[in-house]
Amino acid sequence: MPPATEWLNQLIAALQSAQYGLLRLLGALGLVPPLDGQPAWPFALRLSGENLLIDLGQARRLGWTLAALALAALLVLLALFWRRGRWLLLAGVPVLLLAAPWPEARVLLVPATPASFHRSPTGFSAQAIVQGQALYAQHCLACHGADGRGQGPLAAAQPVWPPNFAGPLLWRRADGDLWWHVLHGVRGRGGQATMAGFGDRLSDDEAWALIDFMKAQGAGQALRAAGFWPQPVGLPDVAVQCAGRGERPLRSWSGQRVRVVAEGAGQVLEDPRFVTVLLRPAASRAPAPALDCVASGDAAWQAFALITGSEALAGTQLLADRDGWARARSAPGQAGWSEDDLLCRTEGQPRAPAGDARADGLSALIAAMDAEPVRYVKGGFVH
Repeated sequence: MPPATEWLNQLIAALQSAQYGLLRLLGALGLVPPLDGQPAWPFALRLSGENLLIDLGQARRLGWTLAALALAALLVLLALFWRRGRWLLLAGVPVLLLAAPWPEARVLLVPATPASFHRSPTGFSAQAIVQGQALYAQHCLACHGADGRGQGPLAAAQPVWPPNFAGPLLWRRADGDLWWHVLHGVRGRGGQATMAGFGDRLSDDEAWALIDFMKAQGAGQALRAAGFWPQPVGLPDVAVQCAGRGERPLRSWSGQRVRVVAEGAGQVLEDPRFVTVLLRPAASRAPAPALDCVASGDAAWQAFALITGSEALAGTQLLADRDGWARARSAPGQAGWSEDDLLCRTEGQPRAPAGDARADGLSALIAAMDAEPVRYVKGGFVH
């Protein structure tokens, strides 16, 4: 039997894919207008993955209802070919529809925005994160606070207290909805404005950069508070220069494990199990690195400092899985790796047995990462 989260991940991912596929089809047929270069969602409501993450009972009801609908469709299809038993088959259709445990509409359907299914064009790059940091200081800090926890000097004067970005909010809401609310504001259930829009002060690209920064900062603040990443965090994309080869983005190593080493970790050797990238600030005067691949620049340094919630990044190492998710961290001065460094894992995930041949620090850590990948669901991640 699959883990309790496995079927839920598959269900929500299927709902997301179906809605996105419909939108792409409508866009290709010219039936919906473009918005920021992407087709705009034309409906007032959308299916809610984030609510199903919270209400497991409603998710089960939806799963059984979809199974009943699939069976009803199969009966109709069989009736087309089996004339003798056609009416018997068709009689089973309303029975299935009446017996299906339909989920509550208020849980399954939520208000949508025209950008609900938009995807960020930034690629969570270090440049976008740092650009967003400057925009946040200019437009958001007074209400949301320097740490994003909603404790800014003007927070108490707002109609609704600002949310805590270190919580699950930024991960459980669609990126496109976040982008839309940044530009057009937020309204409460009664229609009253609870946050002003910034469309007159921010461009579309600046709004995406602001979201990247809030996610990076939220990840770091959550790590500082909880000691692990409650939500999966991707590695910021940076330009990497490898010896004898041209510059390439960090995300181009998709499908391979990546280790990012912040300068100051001492001697670090290449390892065939992953790509190793040395991270250096722009003003570094350290000797030429022994590693083949180097990412230099203040933007890159600052972006990685944000996701680790660290004011002293030097010597920190991050290990990412084959999908680009940061999964483990080695603190400055740490002698070696262990499974305790795995900061993004399923609750209750078993560790390697004491007598396991893989249980030798880094090997055990890599085995744990490979055995429990981060699963994608829109409106949230389960890991």
